[in-house]
Amino acid sequence: MRILLIEDDVQIGTSLMRALKDADYAVDWVRDGVAGSEAIAAASYTVVLLDLGLPGKTGIELLRDARAAGNAVPVLILTARDELDTRVQGLDVGADDYVLKPFDIPELLARIRAVLRRKAGYAVSRLGDESVCLNLDERTLTCNGTAGPLSAREFALMLALLERPGMIFSRAQLEDRLYGWGKEVESNAVDVLIHSVRKKFGAGVIRNVRGLGWTVMLDGAVRQDAG
Repeated sequence: MRILLIEDDVQIGTSLMRALKDADYAVDWVRDGVAGSEAIAAASYTVVLLDLGLPGKTGIELLRDARAAGNAVPVLILTARDELDTRVQGLDVGADDYVLKPFDIPELLARIRAVLRRKAGYAVSRLGDESVCLNLDERTLTCNGTAGPLSAREFALMLALLERPGMIFSRAQLEDRLYGWGKEVESNAVDVLIHSVRKKFGAGVIRNVRGLGWTVMLDGAVRQDAG
């Protein structure tokens, strides 16, 4: 799971980077609003953690521009501003949640999971159906009655595929969702992950569409636009 952190405070940003990486998230960190806008437009993120008081472009301006451009990435505002008007404005321009500083890391992680549930249209921390089900809290996968834990990368892979079941993802699109900046990605990294998941849960859990990429099927309909 790839997260974008937009935070100009070095101490807070460093602490969050460490905590999120300890929780097995891939994290990109930028420290101003202009760089944040460029990052959101250039890469696919599972969640954006957004400070409001940013240099260059405020968090509100950044969020408004992203939504106007049609970017629906979940955004959690992280700020010390607790005025009602500020909270209302942030939510009205498109934030999915609002977390006041200081906060506890377990609460932040729980809110991230809650946002992912809402995005996928689930009331509980699960994605998929009876045949293939990913538990977001426990990071386990169940496939046709076989259940087991996933590594951090395996979890990120299945999350990307199950967020958009039936969508065919190319190698480059999966790499973009799984790895942060500065990560040296082996040419066969995605293949290794897919092989590992199939070994645990069966070859049919992730389907290859020759010449296009990979997908997880829930309803039998394959879509080819993985943008």
